[in-house]
Amino acid sequence: MNFTLLVVVLLTAIAFVGVVIALSRAISPRSYNEQKFEAYECGIPTRGKSWMQFRVGYYLFAILFLMFDVETVFLFPWAVVVRQMGVQALMSVIFFIVILVLGLAYAWRKGALEWK
Repeated sequence: MNFTLLVVVLLTAIAFVGVVIALSRAISPRSYNEQKFEAYECGIPTRGKSWMQFRVGYYLFAILFLMFDVETVFLFPWAVVVRQMGVQALMSVIFFIVILVLGLAYAWRKGALEWK
């Protein structure tokens, strides 16, 4: 019974998404011109190729920033209720911080923190 319901719900969701995408393509306005397909950055026309390779280090640096930014978001509510939760809350946050420190050590060893 539950499996049949799950299959029906998934098929209905897929059909609904397909109908909405087809309808939006059918009724949406389109305009094709050269300027629309150019890369846009700060309103300045591009010189040369607009497709170029970027260093992956920039993305790693951004991901590390997000990782430690999210850490502070998770630590704030923990700090508010730590006294009511007891030793279990302390152990869980220590485990959380150890995982983050291991991630930082890995990134440091791979050279993701070096800005060249």
